[in-house]
Amino acid sequence: MKYLDEYRNPEIARRILDEIHHVTTKPWVIMEICGGQTHSILKNGIDQLLPEQIELVHGPGCPVCVTPLEQIDKALVIAAGEDVIFTSFGDMLRVPGSEKDLLMVKSEGGDVRIVYSPLDAVALARKNPDKKVVFFAVGFETTAPNNAMAVWQAHREGLKNFSILVSHVLVPPAMEALLSSTRNRVQGYLAAGHVCTVMGWEEYIPIAERYKVPIVVTGFEPMDILEGILLTVKQLENGTATVENQYSRIVQREGNRPARDLIGKVFQISDRKWRGIGEIPASGLTLAPKYQEHDAEIVFDVSALKVDEPAECISGEVLQGLKKPFECAAFDTTCTPQTPLGATMVSTEGACSAYYLYDSTSLKKAGLASQETNK
Repeated sequence: MKYLDEYRNPEIARRILDEIHHVTTKPWVIMEICGGQTHSILKNGIDQLLPEQIELVHGPGCPVCVTPLEQIDKALVIAAGEDVIFTSFGDMLRVPGSEKDLLMVKSEGGDVRIVYSPLDAVALARKNPDKKVVFFAVGFETTAPNNAMAVWQAHREGLKNFSILVSHVLVPPAMEALLSSTRNRVQGYLAAGHVCTVMGWEEYIPIAERYKVPIVVTGFEPMDILEGILLTVKQLENGTATVENQYSRIVQREGNRPARDLIGKVFQISDRKWRGIGEIPASGLTLAPKYQEHDAEIVFDVSALKVDEPAECISGEVLQGLKKPFECAAFDTTCTPQTPLGATMVSTEGACSAYYLYDSTSLKKAGLASQETNK
């Protein structure tokens, strides 16, 4: 298929892999930020095709995974309320809270619905003026414009029965938090292409300069990831630390200006708690004062709810690139996609689900293997 097969071409992959092997002379630890990139890496066996000196670790790039447990519990309380229609994308319905998930609330009689856009939830509020319609607004900068548009539209129409439960997080502050940690292992970043599609890549420049780490904006197809790794390794080997844009067919330096303007109009930056990591200053979004009548935490008075993370789940260490999923004692035993302890196992972008789904020891994924990759 044109515009897709060209980014999965085995011959091109082998040439890029040969160059990666040629330029790599030292051990390097590279973190891919996005969970979609993690799944692509493991699904295609990319981690097994690289030189043994290169270690890929998996960052906090799955918005479902980093949504804190207490935010899930707030959603459960709201969804079980009387006269409430609770809406969400499907990936949040099986994420476990302290005692249950949204699917269980639905089975117990809660009106929980899957929607394909936050504007679908606005339409429900318009059609059901006697109901309180809530949308679970989870995500990075990528989904923020859509959620901002939903709030802006509801506010313009005077739909006081519409609100969103905000769990938006921002990527650059999380990258800085990892780099400034005494436990940090990351030497180079593959930045999430879809985030940069919205926000551009200018805000990564001071991070690369301050921490002396190369940051390469990278797409999600096998060719994208291999090229991103190659560009990162070349910088590491040369001792440079700049921002490069591998995903230039999509990402522009300034990003999507109208989308950024809308985010800035509806949201304001706030501190935000990340599941398994803790609170990171100025790493999230909350509704600006003008739109706080649409803030579900205020509407349903659940802001004070606090919950401790389960000790047996090491997702926080996985999300910080400190451990791999198979190093967890619960992995594929008490924690499976059917019985998840944390979001990293149930999310379609979670690192634990990627390791569970794909046999990363195989060198034959997607036809990318080469008998000469170990030369």
